[in-house]
Amino acid sequence: MDERLIKRLVSTIKCSVCGHHYEGNNVKVLGHDDDVWFVSAYCPTCGSHSLVAAVIKEGPLPEFITDLTDEEFDEFSEAEEITADDVLDIHSFLKEFDGDFSSLLATE
Repeated sequence: MDERLIKRLVSTIKCSVCGHHYEGNNVKVLGHDDDVWFVSAYCPTCGSHSLVAAVIKEGPLPEFITDLTDEEFDEFSEAEEITADDVLDIHSFLKEFDGDFSSLLATE
């Protein structure tokens, strides 16, 4: 397992003191024994240090389960990614939406 991947995984963890995410450059791999990795993480927001022990196993990916048909899966896998702007747009729309789906979906 690559140490850069371990550092990236630990940087997704939030500090137990202040709740901010660790930054990759403040994460140091101390060592590992088989699948158990020991990592030191420093939080620049609150100044706390943490010791993280993580079990990370390599192997085949789990089975992918979906209720999409093969055609739907192909269609959606080719679609553009949803961006933060897309989420904000739908949020703004729903904020003002009165719940009348009939008029929303009516064809003229």
